[in-house]
Amino acid sequence: MKQKLVILCAALLGAAVLPAVAQQKPESGSAVVTKSEPGKVAVAEVTKVTATVEAIDQAKREVTLKGPKGDTLVLPVSPEAKNLDKVKVGDKVVVGYIQALSMTLKKGGKELPSKTDTADIARAASGAQPGGAAARQVTVLANVTAVNAKTHTVTLKGPERTVDLKVRDPEQFKLIKVGDQIEAVYSEGLAVSVEPAKK
Repeated sequence: MKQKLVILCAALLGAAVLPAVAQQKPESGSAVVTKSEPGKVAVAEVTKVTATVEAIDQAKREVTLKGPKGDTLVLPVSPEAKNLDKVKVGDKVVVGYIQALSMTLKKGGKELPSKTDTADIARAASGAQPGGAAARQVTVLANVTAVNAKTHTVTLKGPERTVDLKVRDPEQFKLIKVGDQIEAVYSEGLAVSVEPAKK
């Protein structure tokens, strides 16, 4: 929860620091979807967290948030967050987070290993209710350089490093051969909104 609130701060700041959330365990507000077909696997997790604004220090630009389990966190808010003056004690801060990973087998692929990383951010307009959204996508194309039938691992050599990947599905593992390529696409998105306190 604390890490997710840090991400919330990042969104209010207009900065995308999404990978920290990706390492968290799913909460009760999470849903995981998995899809598998020959040569392709995809998994996605959607999480929603609501916190309450407990205190605001405009001079220090700090907001204290209380999570659903009662834990609190003091977050600094950078000057890039245009609408801090609109946030009030008792407001609800709703954070929606999605992360997804898909892997596609490319038989006998001939492309050079590559990596692309794209990100986008949207902030609330000046004077509007605070909020924002951030998205990031990383695509990596890697060569299969080794296949170990005993451990069900494949060795992938990408543009920056080599990794061993455990393939848990035996049917998927049978399809992979040295000389193939794997394209992995990791996507994550975050949406933050502030809901006024009920009168």
